[in-house]
Amino acid sequence: QVQLDESGGGLVQAGGSLRLSCAASGRTFSRYDVGWFRQVPGKEREFVAAISRSGGGTGHADSVKGRFTISRDHARNTVYLQMNSLKPEDTAVYYCAAADSALFNSRVRFTITEYDYWGRGTQVTVSS
Repeated sequence: QVQLDESGGGLVQAGGSLRLSCAASGRTFSRYDVGWFRQVPGKEREFVAAISRSGGGTGHADSVKGRFTISRDHARNTVYLQMNSLKPEDTAVYYCAAADSALFNSRVRFTITEYDYWGRGTQVTVSS
């Protein structure tokens, strides 16, 4: 199993930046495809960005393309979400998720059901 711990959330003004971190413990993080999702009260959890286990493949939701960037550092067992040009509609709890992936099956995963492990989330609030 792997345990995920998100950090880096907070309150920021519109146009500002934050960098979220997803730190893993328990197993080698490099064997996992990883994704970021977000959720606001009363709405479904939605895909934000994802990265394959090697880091060679990435994907971003249309709503964040050009503003958010997902990356990973294997040496630090951490996946990052760099968020620039933040908007009030980016306000949500952001969750990190991981899927144990064999090398031949590794891919960018866009849906909630593809992930096996979830963190507890970190709140991001963007003021106008």
